[in-house]
Amino acid sequence: MTSTQQRLPGGFYVIMAAQFCSALADNALLIAAIVLLRDFFASPQYAPLLKFYFTVSYVVLAAFVGAFADSMPKGRVMFISNGIKILGCALMFFHVDPLLAYGIVGLGAAAYSPAKYGILTELLPPRLLVKANAWIEGLTVSAIILGTVLGGWLLLPPASTFLTGLHLSALDTPSAGAIAVIGLLYLAAALINLFIPNTGVDHEPVKRNPWYLLRDFGHCVKVLWTDKLGQISLAVTTLFWAAGATLQFIVLDWAKVALGLDVEHATKLQAIAALGMAVGAVVAAWLIPIQRALAVLPVGVAMGLLVCVMIGVKDPVTAQAVLVIIGAAAGFFVVPMNALLQHRGHILVGAGHSIAVQNFNENAGILIMVAAYYLLGRLGVSVNVAIVLFGLAVSATMLLVILWQRRNSREHGPEIQRLLEVARTSSHP
Repeated sequence: MTSTQQRLPGGFYVIMAAQFCSALADNALLIAAIVLLRDFFASPQYAPLLKFYFTVSYVVLAAFVGAFADSMPKGRVMFISNGIKILGCALMFFHVDPLLAYGIVGLGAAAYSPAKYGILTELLPPRLLVKANAWIEGLTVSAIILGTVLGGWLLLPPASTFLTGLHLSALDTPSAGAIAVIGLLYLAAALINLFIPNTGVDHEPVKRNPWYLLRDFGHCVKVLWTDKLGQISLAVTTLFWAAGATLQFIVLDWAKVALGLDVEHATKLQAIAALGMAVGAVVAAWLIPIQRALAVLPVGVAMGLLVCVMIGVKDPVTAQAVLVIIGAAAGFFVVPMNALLQHRGHILVGAGHSIAVQNFNENAGILIMVAAYYLLGRLGVSVNVAIVLFGLAVSATMLLVILWQRRNSREHGPEIQRLLEVARTSSHP
């Protein structure tokens, strides 16, 4: 294959720039919101509910955001979605309940996601999807790293002292200054969205009948869950994102108990895990073509077992090493599965609908797993016990997925091989 065939088009990098700024702001805002919520309710136990409120829009609106994303050029969808995020950020700035305000940001994110991923399948052929996913996951993870660090840094001296020292009445607290800076990042992302190219794909006007949209969405869910490749990749990505969202809060609580770090300093450990994920994503893009995506499934089992190792760690250096390895395992197994799911979804139900189905399942998983972790905390279960339960649950679920895939291979081996060969050779769009 020539270098020209492997080269990503220029418009792809505009999409990546917009995604980076938006994801950077999302992750910085989460840290600011955790601190603001702690001050608002005078309790740290509500922190997991931030992710719950952020995520619920992905599930409740899944039937509608996919159709919305497919109804107009996706750059325009991303611009509108960033506008909603700016609104949520502004509400938080003006001291609206952080849970409600962060939920509004989640509404914008739910509309943004089908466009962000769906445009890849409109712009690129399948042979470049793993490479493109490595880019988007790598930049997203970089945004997680920098955004998490930025959120913590904005709340610590000297940044908070500088911002409050500007003598602007609205920037009277460290959290207000942090949220104002984060709002500027959302604004930058919205402006970049204006330069995203139109892919030339025809767009259907969104249907106004909600029952039609619900039935159509239900059909898309059924199609992907009955497809022999779609069901496995959907199960894996659902587990990965649910586990990743919960791990964010586990790391914060574990860092406090095992290492004596507060939220502002523990964010560096979250960033370390994200750095490992970026490394794993790059290695996967280099080693795993889309037709070999199923080969990475055992790595998910290993990731769950590695999480259990955290309970024996008592010093920061070892903690960083363990989190890098956990992150690398996560990045390595999710990128090929994400690419495979996007390819099958694009062919079977369309790009926006496919991502909406993916978001519905992944975020339903997040709601369940984060709610379970929140309840464990409310019941007084120790962080170490929660870590072991979490790690074993991830490994056990991945083992079940592997057994599921092996049964599919026994019963539908030739069909699966044909579909993988189509993914390797297909040249849509």
